[in-house]
Amino acid sequence: MNKTGQPLKLEPNFKPLVILAVIGLVLFLIFQVFPSTSSRTLETGKTPEMISKPEAAKAAERFVREQMQMAPAPEETPPLVTYQSRSDVYGYLSKENKLDEYNKKYESKYPYDVYRVRFEEPDGTALNVDVHMQNGGIAGFSYDLEGSRYKGAMLQGEGVRREMLLIIEGDLSLAEKQALAEPWVQRAGYDSSRLELLTREGEPGLQYRDPAAKVGDAVLQLGFTFENGQLRSYEPAFSVPKTHSAYVEKQTLNATLLTILGYGLFTLVLGVLAIIYSVKTKAHTSFKRGIFLASLLFVIQMLNTYNLIPFFKAEGMSASGISGIMIFYAGYSLIFSALLYFSLVGGNGLWRKENGLNPWPQAKDPGYGPYVLQSMKVGYVWALILLGVQSIIFVGLSLTLHTWSTTDASQSPYNMLYPWLFPLMAWFAGISEEAVYRLFGIKMVKKIVRNTFAASLITSIIWALGHTLYPIYPVISRPIELVIIGLLFSFVFLRYGYLSAVFAHVVFNSILMGFSLMMMNDTANLLFGIFYIILPAIVGYAIYKFNPGPPTKETAYPSI
Repeated sequence: MNKTGQPLKLEPNFKPLVILAVIGLVLFLIFQVFPSTSSRTLETGKTPEMISKPEAAKAAERFVREQMQMAPAPEETPPLVTYQSRSDVYGYLSKENKLDEYNKKYESKYPYDVYRVRFEEPDGTALNVDVHMQNGGIAGFSYDLEGSRYKGAMLQGEGVRREMLLIIEGDLSLAEKQALAEPWVQRAGYDSSRLELLTREGEPGLQYRDPAAKVGDAVLQLGFTFENGQLRSYEPAFSVPKTHSAYVEKQTLNATLLTILGYGLFTLVLGVLAIIYSVKTKAHTSFKRGIFLASLLFVIQMLNTYNLIPFFKAEGMSASGISGIMIFYAGYSLIFSALLYFSLVGGNGLWRKENGLNPWPQAKDPGYGPYVLQSMKVGYVWALILLGVQSIIFVGLSLTLHTWSTTDASQSPYNMLYPWLFPLMAWFAGISEEAVYRLFGIKMVKKIVRNTFAASLITSIIWALGHTLYPIYPVISRPIELVIIGLLFSFVFLRYGYLSAVFAHVVFNSILMGFSLMMMNDTANLLFGIFYIILPAIVGYAIYKFNPGPPTKETAYPSI
């Protein structure tokens, strides 16, 4: 970093960095972009043969008209189309290395990824039709009735749930359920007498099993639910062994505890300390500078929440429920923006007061424009290096911990109102996390542990634990990966300053998120994906053009 009061200068030795960046890019392309399993980091693993959402809607409308004897939605109120995934099935197949076998035998008829087309009726009833994302086949359907208690019953314990479901069904006998399900069993090409009936008299729902359709311990089941004496849903899907479900449930509980206690609690502590040290170092910092970035992050986070409205609607959430979610996230975003603000102010003050260093330069500093331009370049080369390191980590975790992943519809660009807004979260993460865990966190923790590496390690662990709820198992895999990545971000910050760390983080995330847009198989998202990857360069160059001060001769950093 530069000393306070001195002209800004940043002269890294780009030659070795560029060589490492090229290697990193090659590793990233080989291990994360080209393989069919790239969905773990790029959030999508869809094939080029995917149909569009309008095509899925048309397939669902034909089904509604021809099979359900219902009138489809009028053109002025098109149905909602979202992406849904049977993550339990995909996860089991991924864990057991059975995806290829399943895809060859059963995926064309029993997909784990579907478009869900939702038709809203004037009486408040909704019909959800699942459509295959490649061939347009119908993969199941369900009704959401106005005032239904079905979803509430599913949240109860086993005993209470069973009794509630029996009441909700309308006291149907087993024979009556079979009669309601029979047309759909026949449409699936089955003779119910040759299927194994899993449901007994007095049990809710109806389950058939086809023992001949099997991949590993996953067996095809035809599942039916009922409400008010009528068929509520039909879902043909492969079962997941109870041992697998129990494992995932336990891992998810562990991830939740790590997130709340390891990440949430210690981040809150850092936030309180940031407020304290913002006041204690007020003579060395400015309370005006963090306002813009904190406000920007608030806007980005609210745009991201608004962008998820299709997913909320697909879950059957009412308008008032969505408004409640927006209000909740507005409060949460304000708190997080305040955390960012005081981390910027307090972190800047601590470095200036105790070390005489200028970690976060401002536009009035001599040499600011060229410094930002160099920081942007450093950010790009280090982002590519980090992508290569991440790829190596993934290979190592796969060989040692047998890491596997599954899908998460709640984070998919397919469920966003405007998918092209999604990569803005790269800026949210880069600006906020580098401020909280590097600019303020490292200096604050070092006051306690008296060692820079230990401080970097501790803040990297806290940051990494905030990512344990990603659907990657065992859940310790992601913290291991991100502790290493966090230490490298810490190195970039300590060597080059806050702006270089921000650019590295933003570019790193923009490449991953940009590729997720580019793989959505339409021209607009392809162009937006490319745009977001080059956006940090545009921002860096624009700042340079508006602050074109001549470079200074002083050397601030040794070459590496």
